[in-house]
Amino acid sequence: MRFPPLALLGLALALTMMGGCRETDTPSTTKRTVLVQIVGNAQDQGIVFPGEIRARHETDLAFRVGGKITRRLVDPGMPIQPGQALATLDPADLKLATAAAAAQLAAAESELRTAQAERNRQAELLARKFISQTAFDLKENALQAARARVDQARAQHQISTHQGNYGTLSSDHAGIVSAVLVDAGQVVSAGQPVIRVARPEDKEMLIAVPESRLADIRAAKAFTVNAWATPKTAIEGRLRELTPVADPLTRTYAARIRLINPPDTLQLGMSASATVLGLPPSGLDVPLGAVLDHGQGPFVWTVKGDVVTRTAVDIARFDGAHATIRQGLQAGDMLVVAGTTRLTEGETVHPERITPAAEQR
Repeated sequence: MRFPPLALLGLALALTMMGGCRETDTPSTTKRTVLVQIVGNAQDQGIVFPGEIRARHETDLAFRVGGKITRRLVDPGMPIQPGQALATLDPADLKLATAAAAAQLAAAESELRTAQAERNRQAELLARKFISQTAFDLKENALQAARARVDQARAQHQISTHQGNYGTLSSDHAGIVSAVLVDAGQVVSAGQPVIRVARPEDKEMLIAVPESRLADIRAAKAFTVNAWATPKTAIEGRLRELTPVADPLTRTYAARIRLINPPDTLQLGMSASATVLGLPPSGLDVPLGAVLDHGQGPFVWTVKGDVVTRTAVDIARFDGAHATIRQGLQAGDMLVVAGTTRLTEGETVHPERITPAAEQR
């Protein structure tokens, strides 16, 4: 069978193109370039907590009686002295209560005088044998009851008199008004907080501690506190209190750091930062993006020579952009920090080392 010349030419061209495709489809031997970082111990550069300068002693002042506030005489931040009037209640009801107690005392005293006179007359009749001893005893008991009512009315009058003075709110100590919780025109009940007073002689810092840092706070030997207004002034601090119950909204634990010899320029309400120093390294710090988890536990990619290996790790904690590895890595391992999602076990790569941000100058 003979083919026409055009058919033979087409067959030759097809064979040529097939040969070209075989040469083009040859797999490339170019290695994938990955960014790697040498793993080092977690640096003890200090754990920093933001917070606020607070007073060691803060008192919520309240009226001992209820009523309508007619005047509020202080504002937040004002210094106050012992006995200074801070707020007043409407005195009308208090005056009426005092007047009612005085009237009850006067009535009781009048009844006592009547009972005393009746008893004296009965005593004369008993001496003349005109009445029985039983009749006299009734008058004697009535006299004792009248005396008791006078004592009760007198005590009630004293209470009412004191309550009349309770219409003016004052503090027993000098301090600074840190918060005003009500305003003029508001009706308050007895014991409802009205004004918060801080005593500035003892200062401390209040910070919020997340669950992952509770162990570090408990193990801290000391703190260095720097006010944002004076960042170059370092103040020594000691942990005084760590609440055992988390805040229901923020899920953090309140800690109070006692300040040792704070400067006079440190004012209540200032923002500050507390640094925890001296903690031992708790693991190996790696970038957060280097840690993967496909449902079988966290792992990282490490490079030995030019071959990548999947390495399972145990995470101690996550902190910002870093993760602290408790087990699985060793200092000096070459860790893949970029391009981790496209790697396969045993793949040959070209590692390109980068310098961590903490080591850059």
